[in-house]
Amino acid sequence: MLLPILLVLASGMCHAVWSMFTKRSRDKSIFLWSIMMISTILLFPILISELWTHPLTAGAYALLLLSVALQALYSWLLSRTYEMGDLSQIYPVMRGTSTLLIPLIGVLFLGESLSVYGWAGIAFMLGGFAVLSGLGSRSSSASLSASTSAASRKSGYTPILMALCVGLCTTCYVFVDKLNLQHMSPLALLEVTNIGFVAGLTPAVLKSHKLLEEWKSNKFTILLGSVLNPGSYLLFLFALQQAPLAHISPLREIGTIFATFLGILLLKEQQGLRRILCSVVIFGGILLVGVWG
Repeated sequence: MLLPILLVLASGMCHAVWSMFTKRSRDKSIFLWSIMMISTILLFPILISELWTHPLTAGAYALLLLSVALQALYSWLLSRTYEMGDLSQIYPVMRGTSTLLIPLIGVLFLGESLSVYGWAGIAFMLGGFAVLSGLGSRSSSASLSASTSAASRKSGYTPILMALCVGLCTTCYVFVDKLNLQHMSPLALLEVTNIGFVAGLTPAVLKSHKLLEEWKSNKFTILLGSVLNPGSYLLFLFALQQAPLAHISPLREIGTIFATFLGILLLKEQQGLRRILCSVVIFGGILLVGVWG
């Protein structure tokens, strides 16, 4: 069990680092499209070769198409979310949402139950999400008008809502890809997800006409991100082959703490102590639900 744990921890760190690079980029859609396009080109022959030598059933192809569609939606939501919020604000919500939703769906619709630790974990995550969004916080200045306060609250809530949507999409594609691993190798499946990711961002890239500008400004981080982005998910897929999803998925979310520290220390984002505490609380909630819930 040690190897899949190490793979998942490395996956979480890689994910946090490329997310920081994305937040620092000029155009989030172009940056994400660029780092994924490199690996998409490199892995395309592997996918074609595997599909040629090991043809799939119609049902398996349908699952692959569903994975492509989910990745396209995920990439679009991700780029928009990084435009709206700080890394230390949105990342814990994006990564914690799946751990929050899965047990709630089980309790509400599947007749399952949660332990006291599980309910405590959900409470921790909900509390962390609420504090990150600024829910219930007082205005920093009594002189702010009611309309200004409302606009401020709305602008604070929107990144959190988008991050929740990203987390929901992540929940869906992880389940689908767990099924897809029954039919193909992690490398070939990674290429399928890459194709979907790139497809979701291609319209925005074509519309912007700023591809060369982004490469001139962030060439080295794009190249490094092109390794870390697919590499983070590839490490997770290898771990999925060796251990159950429920055992290792919560551990990957230690990236919430990594990303929060990166956002505060390197990106100089505000509310540092508050967001660090929130990320620790959310990760604690993830562990409570995933391990003892």
